[in-house]
Amino acid sequence: MNTTELIAQIPCANILGEGVQWNHREQAVWWTDIKSSKIYRYHLTSEQLQTWDTPEAVGCFAFAKNDERLLLALASGFAWFDKNTGAVEWIAKPEAHLTGNRLNDGRVDRQGRFWCGSIVEQKTSLDQSAGLFKLDENGKTTQHLSGLTISNSLCWSLDSKKLYHADSPSHQIKVYDFEAQSGTLGQGELFVQTRDAVEPDGSCIDAEGCLWNAEWGGSRLVRYNAEGTPIFELKTEVSQPTCMAFGGDDMNLLFVTSARIGLSEEALAAQPQAGNLFIYRTSFKGVNECWYAGLASQ
Repeated sequence: MNTTELIAQIPCANILGEGVQWNHREQAVWWTDIKSSKIYRYHLTSEQLQTWDTPEAVGCFAFAKNDERLLLALASGFAWFDKNTGAVEWIAKPEAHLTGNRLNDGRVDRQGRFWCGSIVEQKTSLDQSAGLFKLDENGKTTQHLSGLTISNSLCWSLDSKKLYHADSPSHQIKVYDFEAQSGTLGQGELFVQTRDAVEPDGSCIDAEGCLWNAEWGGSRLVRYNAEGTPIFELKTEVSQPTCMAFGGDDMNLLFVTSARIGLSEEALAAQPQAGNLFIYRTSFKGVNECWYAGLASQ
């Protein structure tokens, strides 16, 4: 029987909590509050919560195999971040020419490349749009999708043959054929259509190859099988769950970020936990996040 139990929540009151990841080496969960330009780490055993300020909003981040620094997708581009000193080393700014865009949701593929999409936060031209970018092991960026508004839900099938992605305002998650060696996409097809009032936010793949998606405005996470059929629902305490990640010793803990942004006073009174990190014990298991394989700069 499939079960979930809320066992803890971290009262961090994030404005826009996102990008949650489990770090198996540290036995800690990491996430970002985009609007506060902060990164959070919560260590399970010690129950210690730490935060770091960043020079810009962090849409997402990655751990690296060959560098103890974090690889950040900051608002204006990719950069290394030394959490001990706060030093930032820029790698690339793929949308430096687009005022009003910032980097948003992203993840490392199973070949060690960091992918991140952008969001149009403030439109400054009629044809302005967001895209999906790949940062390869050599620090080179290439664009793979264009014409987007809010890039989200990025994850890969366990065999790396499929890439999942959403342009959130379209209310759709699409699935693309993925050529793992070259890191190129085929034609996208509809995988999931959400309800009109709901936008698909962050996603992840579990150990059975099923896709979990956080529904912005839907007050739930939904688990889909490989055909895109919903097979499990986890109702959340808040209306704006944003992202999730599996972790823990047995990879059966589910960490869920959430947001307060845009909620009215009445809505916040009804869901005072909005913006917190929620921890569930589940009967499901996840897989460890992939880490960036690029070499540290000299």
